[in-house]
Amino acid sequence: MRHNYNYTRRKLYLPEYGRHIHEMVDSLLLIEDRVERTRQAKAVIAVMGNLNPLLRDTADFTHKLWDHLFIMSDFQLDVDSPYPLPSREELQPVPRKLNYPQSYIPFKHYGKYVGKILKSLIDCPNKRGVATTVDNIARYMRAKSFEYNLEHPNNEIIIKDIKKMSDYGIDIDEQSLNNIRSDYKQHLSAHPQRNKTKQMQSKGKGRAAQQQQQKNRQKSTNRHTNSHNTNR
Repeated sequence: MRHNYNYTRRKLYLPEYGRHIHEMVDSLLLIEDRVERTRQAKAVIAVMGNLNPLLRDTADFTHKLWDHLFIMSDFQLDVDSPYPLPSREELQPVPRKLNYPQSYIPFKHYGKYVGKILKSLIDCPNKRGVATTVDNIARYMRAKSFEYNLEHPNNEIIIKDIKKMSDYGIDIDEQSLNNIRSDYKQHLSAHPQRNKTKQMQSKGKGRAAQQQQQKNRQKSTNRHTNSHNTNR
């Protein structure tokens, strides 16, 4: 017995019509007489229209059915259509390729705009303003490096990266940059809320333990007092 699975059958170009309509279109390609082939094609068009009777009164409904007929035949059907014969390029246009900007970022943890800002400062005549801007950028770079590596970077590394990103075109006051201090005073945990919850839970457990100890002491004191009264 031969099994006829769907994965062994040909591709359905318009699955909403079902495989039976596609098989009818395939049978049209086997008819040699053009007149008879055209007559059978009109019968297939009528069957296709019966699948969506509510759309018969819409504009260009019959035109769409003929276009679908040619699509299901893979544009191989040769019949006398009441409408111009469509082409594959018209009904299945190739989408236009989008050109995405491709730019190399040498220091991704700093971002691409840090290098652009540093290069724009090369020809700036205001040396004091350049020094202030470079100082702020260095603090920003240090903060971003800490977020990326979870450790405070050496100031020498920040100065070295600034020189590279500016193509060694900025006169850097290394003495002032060596005094950079990070805004991050403590190690940032990846889950601060979770750690805070754990601390609250531990505090709650400690309080519960103290209360339990007090209860045990009170019970022990009461037992000692009762035994003393009994002996008297």
